[in-house]
Amino acid sequence: MDIEQKERLARLGDISPEAVRTRLLAARNSIGMKQQDAAAAVGLKKTTFNSQEVRGAPSATTMRYYHRQHRIDFNFILHGDFAQLPQDVQERLFAQLHVLSE
Repeated sequence: MDIEQKERLARLGDISPEAVRTRLLAARNSIGMKQQDAAAAVGLKKTTFNSQEVRGAPSATTMRYYHRQHRIDFNFILHGDFAQLPQDVQERLFAQLHVLSE
């Protein structure tokens, strides 16, 4: 996958709720967690976590969890910037972004 394809899949620079929602879903799917399990890991009710995903509006607590536990940082979630992510994390995220784009 070339850089242009990655930028398109990550929707680099797109801060719309829809783009953030897609990146949140890719983040959760890339770590193989169901919504209920991710909510518990973050320390939120499933309904609260679901609302954050659906609205494309993650809390700082949710983003901090992804960053500290799974090396998926705020820049990727909010802006689509993936350059600073470790290669293994990028591979998992782009596999999920590709599935979500179909």
